[in-house]
Amino acid sequence: MLLPLLLTYAGFTGLCLSMPRHHDDLLGQKPSERRRQGLKIGGWLLLGLSLGAAVKASGWSFGLVDWFAVLMLSALALVLLLPYRPRLALALAGLSLLASPVAAWAQC
Repeated sequence: MLLPLLLTYAGFTGLCLSMPRHHDDLLGQKPSERRRQGLKIGGWLLLGLSLGAAVKASGWSFGLVDWFAVLMLSALALVLLLPYRPRLALALAGLSLLASPVAAWAQC
């Protein structure tokens, strides 16, 4: 379940960065409309890919349950990190994107 966890965390971070307030807090500037749309689409795409990875790993019955658990865990981690360690939250999202291909290769 490592791959869905990495993808959901990166997806939620992308959705978070698509909001002007969080984008300004984390990156120091307001996002352009094009960047906001790109981050929003990328975030939803990563969440969809995480659903596919969870279902592929455990089947539809347990995959959906695992996916919802991973959604809650990654959202909780992001919500707890943003107020206190925003740079760490951003760094973890980058690391999760870098580690996702390795986790996908290990899952096969």
